[in-house]
Amino acid sequence: MLRVGSKAACMACRNLVSTNMGIRFRVPLQKLHPLSRAIHHRYSGNTNPQRPPHRTAARYFTSMSRLPMRPPKPPPGSGGRGYQQQRNFWMVRLAARLLRLRYILLGTAVGGGYTAKKTYEEWKDMLPDFSEYNWIIPDFVWELSEQIDFDKLAKALPEIEEIAKLLPDMDKIGENFTFLKSLLSSETSGDPQLKATDSSAAAAHDASDKQYKKSSDKEKIDQLQEELLRTQLKYQRMLERLEKENKELRKVVLQKDDKGIHQRKVKKSLIDLYSEVLDILSDYDANYNTQDHLPRVVVVGDQSAGKTSVLEMIAQARIFPRGSGEMMTRSPVKVTLSEGPHHVALFKDSGREFDLTKEEDLAALRHEIELRMRKSVKEGQTVSSETISLSVKGPGIQRMVLVDLPGVISTVTAGMASDTKETIFSISKAYMQNPNAIILCIQDGSVDAERSIVTDLVSQMDPQGKRTIFVLTKVDLAEKNLASPSRIQQIVEGKLFPMKALGYFAVVTGKGSNAESIDSIKDYEEDFFQNSRLLRDGMLKAHQVTTKNLSLAVSDCFWKMVRESVEQQADVFKASRFNLETEWKNNYPRLRELDRNELYEKAKNEILDEVISLSQVTPQHWEAILQKKLWERVSTHVIENIYLPAAQTMDSGTFNTTVDIKLKQWTDKQLPHKALEVAWETLQEEFARFMAEYKGKDQDDIFDKLKEAVKDESIKRHKWNERAMDSLRVIQHNALEDRSITDKPQWDAAIQFMEETLQSRLKDTESVIRDMVGPDWKQRWLNWKNRTPDQHVRNETKNELERLLKLHDDHTAYLANDEVTTVRKNLEGRGVEVDPVLIKDTWHQLYRRHFLQKALSHCNLCKRGFYYYQRHFVDSELECNDVVLFWRIQRMLVITANTLRQQLTNTEVRRLEKNVKEVLDDFGEDTERKIHLITGRRVQLAEDLKKVREIQEKLEAFIEALHKEK
Repeated sequence: MLRVGSKAACMACRNLVSTNMGIRFRVPLQKLHPLSRAIHHRYSGNTNPQRPPHRTAARYFTSMSRLPMRPPKPPPGSGGRGYQQQRNFWMVRLAARLLRLRYILLGTAVGGGYTAKKTYEEWKDMLPDFSEYNWIIPDFVWELSEQIDFDKLAKALPEIEEIAKLLPDMDKIGENFTFLKSLLSSETSGDPQLKATDSSAAAAHDASDKQYKKSSDKEKIDQLQEELLRTQLKYQRMLERLEKENKELRKVVLQKDDKGIHQRKVKKSLIDLYSEVLDILSDYDANYNTQDHLPRVVVVGDQSAGKTSVLEMIAQARIFPRGSGEMMTRSPVKVTLSEGPHHVALFKDSGREFDLTKEEDLAALRHEIELRMRKSVKEGQTVSSETISLSVKGPGIQRMVLVDLPGVISTVTAGMASDTKETIFSISKAYMQNPNAIILCIQDGSVDAERSIVTDLVSQMDPQGKRTIFVLTKVDLAEKNLASPSRIQQIVEGKLFPMKALGYFAVVTGKGSNAESIDSIKDYEEDFFQNSRLLRDGMLKAHQVTTKNLSLAVSDCFWKMVRESVEQQADVFKASRFNLETEWKNNYPRLRELDRNELYEKAKNEILDEVISLSQVTPQHWEAILQKKLWERVSTHVIENIYLPAAQTMDSGTFNTTVDIKLKQWTDKQLPHKALEVAWETLQEEFARFMAEYKGKDQDDIFDKLKEAVKDESIKRHKWNERAMDSLRVIQHNALEDRSITDKPQWDAAIQFMEETLQSRLKDTESVIRDMVGPDWKQRWLNWKNRTPDQHVRNETKNELERLLKLHDDHTAYLANDEVTTVRKNLEGRGVEVDPVLIKDTWHQLYRRHFLQKALSHCNLCKRGFYYYQRHFVDSELECNDVVLFWRIQRMLVITANTLRQQLTNTEVRRLEKNVKEVLDDFGEDTERKIHLITGRRVQLAEDLKKVREIQEKLEAFIEALHKEK
């Protein structure tokens, strides 16, 4: 039984008085009626009436909700002796209940009178706390005071006559109060007349049992309760009107503050400073390998449980992409909520503000979030651990940092990666294992509780429930669909799930339509709970419902956790900074602490210097290397396909005709392409050579991988100007058509070129023959080497073919079939079995050596043949057409090298330099590539040191601002 003056009655009185006063905090104990204060101290166990009782942890989640609550029904009577004893105290119980209701109404009248008597100066004190705007008060505080019409505010307050109209008949209250006061004094004083009073009350009850039936008692109690509910609703409307005006005043202040920020220096809010620290930590270590124990509100729940809807109600805007049954949250989204004059949202890495009061901006914001999520997901995956940072500001928004995580799933469906379930679990655990993280566990109330997965996960990470807040969503559907509403009561009392929590909340986040506005959802939520039997029957408490109460509770818990842990975390990073600085001093005492971006800029400048040095290469150097490389590339074709076929004809006219035809075909099809390839390769080699020479001076080897990647990518992107090929073909064709050697030095140069070329080919041919026949007798005796069976056969074949050449010195380049047969039979006669193909292959190398030796001898004779060439002695025995051919080739090489050099220095070097700059710019924007190309302990140590210093500085600035706010 609830006794008159009990602790519960006193607490109800205090709560209602504070509600009627329109103040969001509890009424101090000293402001209560003396009788109420004395009763309160008696039942609270507080011996000192001047000191309020200790505030417990449960009061963190106590809300100033104004939703109606029906008192519990009296238990039905029962027969027998026990019932006769209860009848003896019937009048006392009725008096206690009536006194409780009347006392509450009396407290209401006292509170209303106290509110009406507020003075002008006291109402000014009730304005929002401007302490955080002290830095701008000297400039505009007087202007602000002129803008606020305090007279208008005073007139908006309820008059004493209005309050009197709302109250019941005070005369009737006085009559009942006189009777009840006598009963109360008898009970509390322990007067011996108590028994007489009880017996007389029982006799009176027996005498009038037929007159006061249970039905009439119930009707009277219901009538009094309805009267109380109407009174509360009227006061609730007054308080809502005052809150709205208070919100408008705060908006004026914030707008004035916003203008002052632009006129003066930029001062970030407390929550923005804290959010910056979390962003730096996220960039520093996405895997949470560091000791990052800074508080966050981590929102977890099963897929489609209503996580996004709860967040949107807290943020007061429909900011997240939505889908019917489809996974929409594919990566963590960090939302920083703060108060501001305008309802806007912006990303950390973008300057665009999205106006959340405009539907087109809301649609654009949702689209941008969806694009960022899909971009963060790597190919072949479904979810990502990359965090998207979003800031939301607006009037009346609670300050906190929330992280929305992908919904926990039980089954991987078609279209998802096979490891999606495990990835979501690992991401959720990484955030929840932070000992200071507040876990906002979202549970769908419209589905069976046994289908939930997230509660098991949360209970593993926080088994004691010291940092978990449980939220039951879709309570309207749950009340409608569940056969036993008491199941909802079991959930919010923590008796159904195997998990513990700091607090339990029940919310409604709309009717399921994506087109609903936040205001309409709020109205629907309030209407539902006001009419819900969950509240009327006492299954839910008033402070456990609505997203507004949830937001206040989470914000209080968040800031409590921040104040308790932030200084300890600052000390952790301070110690980490000291350790990193000590390691740097011991390992790199003479080097500056350059992070990866600074090192990249240094390497970029070095590479650009090396590219510019290409323009300083002399023309003589370009032409020499171009001519040499071009001849190396085309020499085989000239000797094998042009010179040897023509020279083996043994006829001067046939030689010149064959040479002219083959040169024309070569120039039209292959030579220009080969020349451009040689020029491009030469440019690459010179570029690489300059980079290597620069490295030998003062370059850091930490740039080697980056420079190699830049060189390869630049060369890959570079495309030679193909329009120069046509002009180059004409120049080469004209050079090869010219047969006129004008002077003796040119003749001697051609002779020397031909001699060097033939000697080089002869040397190569002899090397091939040695490999075919194996070691000679000298190597076999001195080096203990033996011939293989194949080499033995080759050697015997070689000896037989050499005898044939001695007999026919002017033999043609090819063996006749009868000659092959003769050679094979001669070898078989000596016991050597040989294949005809092997005979021809051996003959090719032997004849090649024989021909080159004869050509070299002829070249020596032609050294004195310039006189006959100049006089055009065609019938002379000394014919030097092969010398003229090599002069034509040599002249073509010189002219081609000169042409390519001009194209290189005038066009291609500059284009290569432009490509290098573009590649460096692209690499500079690709963070992953920079991490891959600039690596090493030195780089990582500098990176860690920079980040830890930045984190420590941001934390210290935040702690300083936090102390100022206190």
